[in-house]
Amino acid sequence: MRPRIGGGLCALLLTALAAGPTFAQDLVVTRGDGAELLRLPAPNGTGWCILWNHSVQGFPVTDCYENRDGRMVLVRSRQPDFAAGLGHIPGRGRQVSDGAGGYWILDIDEAVPGDAYVLRPGAGAVDHRIEMGDTIVSLSALAPRDRVRIALTEGNE
Repeated sequence: MRPRIGGGLCALLLTALAAGPTFAQDLVVTRGDGAELLRLPAPNGTGWCILWNHSVQGFPVTDCYENRDGRMVLVRSRQPDFAAGLGHIPGRGRQVSDGAGGYWILDIDEAVPGDAYVLRPGAGAVDHRIEMGDTIVSLSALAPRDRVRIALTEGNE
C-alpha cells in the first residue's frame, strides 16, 4: 500500500511555494577587492539610509532604501538645498517641504539595478554613513576614498 499525500499537506506545500523565497537577506558592503566591510541583516521590509554631508555646502543629505521582496528600492531622499548635484527630477517622486527649509523627495520607488551600487565614501567632513534602525556605521571611517559596493544579498543562515 502506497502512502497518499492528503489535501491538507498539499495545501501547505502550495502555500509555501506561492509565498516565494524565504531566505534571509543582508545589506553587505565590500571593498573593490571583495573584502567584506559590513554586513547587516535586512529581511523583507527593512529600510536603511545612506547619510552624508554635501562636499561643498556641508549640509546633511539622506537617501533611503528598502528591501521590497528581495529588491533594493530607493524610496526617498532628503535634501536641504538645491546645491550642486542635488535637486528633484520631475516625474521621479514628489517634492515636499521638510519643514526646516529643505525638502524631501518622496515616493521615488525606483529599483536599484542589480540590487547594488558602487560608492566612493568621502573622507573627513563628508562622512558617508549607513543608518539602519539604531545602527550607524561610517563608511568613510572604514574605507575613505576607496571604491565600495553596497548590495542587498542572500544572507547567511
